[in-house]
Amino acid sequence: MTISLSKGQRIDLTKTNPGLTKVMVGLGWDTNKYSGGNDFDLDASAFLLHEDGKAKGADDFVFYNNRNGGSGSVIHTGDNRTGEGDGDDEQIVVDFSKIPAHIHRIGITVTIYDYQARGQNFGQVSNAFVRVVDSVTDREVLRFDLGEEFSTETAVVFCEFYRNGADWKFQAVGSGFAGGLSALCKNYGLDAQ
Repeated sequence: MTISLSKGQRIDLTKTNPGLTKVMVGLGWDTNKYSGGNDFDLDASAFLLHEDGKAKGADDFVFYNNRNGGSGSVIHTGDNRTGEGDGDDEQIVVDFSKIPAHIHRIGITVTIYDYQARGQNFGQVSNAFVRVVDSVTDREVLRFDLGEEFSTETAVVFCEFYRNGADWKFQAVGSGFAGGLSALCKNYGLDAQ
């Protein structure tokens, strides 16, 4: 049975799902009626954070152009440039058993590519969600529907996984940022040049 979460809720992920070591994080969205002439290219990313809450380098930042991080524990499956179709638009695979000991938190984010030139923001996006699926059984463990609370934001932290002793927990975040990917990188301690 899938557990549906609300913004801010936390859940024991590995403790309440014994044997869960590898998950597929599916992210999806639709675009509202939009006549800008450009596709909406939303991009999922993962920030692997150290104890101080910051990423330290390329191995701590997984996205369409750096699809493998955390010593192979986090993998981006590929870029969807239009968001067309039902289901997941982009996916990130997380293997909790391989995450380096110095990584304490993983932020899962979505940004709008080239948002300034295209005049796009999350106010034009609807039905955004994140779901976590057990990679072994293909069972959806949890889902967080973000709702329609964004207007001018161009980047959103969908959720975070975080270490709690030997276990991993999940938090539904739903926090928006102006400034796209560079604002997120700055928030997580990386220089987005």
